[in-house]
Amino acid sequence: MERAERQRQLLSRLRPILGEAGLVARAAGFGPYESDGFTAYRERPLAVAIPEDEKQLRAVLQVCKELGTPIVPRGAGTGLSGGAMPHPEGLSISLARLNRILAIDPAARTARVQCGVRNLAISEAAAPHGLYYAPDPSSQIACTIGGNVAENAGGVHCLKYGLTLHNVLGVRGYTVDGEPIELGSMSGALDGTGPDLLALAIGSEGLLCIVTEVLVRLTPKPETARCLLASFADVAQAGAAVAALMAGAITPAGLELMDGPMTAAVEDFVHAGYDLGAAAILLCEADGTPEAVEAEIAAMRQTLQACGATRIDESRDEAERLRFWSGRKNAFPASGRVSPDYLCMDASIPRARLAEMLNAIASLQQRWHLRCFNVFHAGDGNLHPLILFDAKDPDQIRRAEGFGAEILERAVAMGGSITGEHGVGIEKLGGMCVQFSRAELEAFHAIKSCWDTDGRLNPGKAIPQLHRCAEAGQLWVRGGQLPHPEIERF
Repeated sequence: MERAERQRQLLSRLRPILGEAGLVARAAGFGPYESDGFTAYRERPLAVAIPEDEKQLRAVLQVCKELGTPIVPRGAGTGLSGGAMPHPEGLSISLARLNRILAIDPAARTARVQCGVRNLAISEAAAPHGLYYAPDPSSQIACTIGGNVAENAGGVHCLKYGLTLHNVLGVRGYTVDGEPIELGSMSGALDGTGPDLLALAIGSEGLLCIVTEVLVRLTPKPETARCLLASFADVAQAGAAVAALMAGAITPAGLELMDGPMTAAVEDFVHAGYDLGAAAILLCEADGTPEAVEAEIAAMRQTLQACGATRIDESRDEAERLRFWSGRKNAFPASGRVSPDYLCMDASIPRARLAEMLNAIASLQQRWHLRCFNVFHAGDGNLHPLILFDAKDPDQIRRAEGFGAEILERAVAMGGSITGEHGVGIEKLGGMCVQFSRAELEAFHAIKSCWDTDGRLNPGKAIPQLHRCAEAGQLWVRGGQLPHPEIERF
């Protein structure tokens, strides 16, 4: 069937359900939906549905089932791996109108919210009760809790307070066929019977179900927080300081690393007071009671000095603490001022190998003839190298992708992972072929097929087909044996 006919059939069925206000049907309106934050790849869907409630959403899902239409759910579009890029023969479903905070329970320390509620809005609603929602990705002012669940989002304070996975008690939603589903406990129970399907769904990148409602755990706001800003003349010393801090008895509330070029870019943008002579800086925070913070800051300062810090600044008040963090929080927009485009990578490695990875990235810059700014969630070994390029130049696009692929391959070789919090989407499909064997990829496909028999929910994302791995030449070799030798190679 031709695309135009598929589109006509779909629109004729959706208009009575959504009306004109809930449907984007013309190509001129597709622009905001053609990609997420990974803008290097774009696609136009057949249409965009914007349901205003779950009744409309379920009806839309049932229409798509009858027509065999692929579905791509979408939050705020702040994702960085192409997970929300439309399917050319499918329907994109924006969940932005499901944006109500349904209940705050200060006694149980929970909030029940719809999927389209912004991350930061949860903390704002909980603030009068002395509570907040701990996971704080850099996009928290815009990203939605539904998207956070799909990607298992983290943030600068996830080292102490955990990822989305550790702060969600239950979700409600629908299968691809429009059947209601509840995972975990929407009543707040801490345990349940059977396999932990909630943990499976969190971070599944929209491949298993569409989440419409989330019960999140709220955390008491610390009485006080203070931040140390430490400068190092050598990235190896900064990496050693991270390892030393994490080997101690204290878990910092946040521990972030930025290299010299990244520091210069953000200082020019926000004027946070960073040391422009440093090869790397660490942001190290303690929070809790005033007495505990005083003791932790003293212990962390001692460790930083022992590891060779050339300068240590300490926030004197809340305004200065926020100023220290403003640079880290604005690393991505600051990079956008320096380069017309950048590829934000996401990988994880053992913390002890941070300096080794920074040195490897420095050598890769020479090989690929592109600059790279580095900002890391150092405490948990989550890397965010930003490769700078110009998308108007096809050769620079090719080099940026090759540069990024090598970073992922080195992360796997170091015992790490191709993603820490941004997800696989379409960006890291090749990396999945590097990290996982045929048996592992087949297991991933089997899990998806249990939830989505026809493969209509966010197809082509996160889990590569085996033939794709073979055609790209990206095969993980173990013991000298290729994982799927029966596939012909050229």
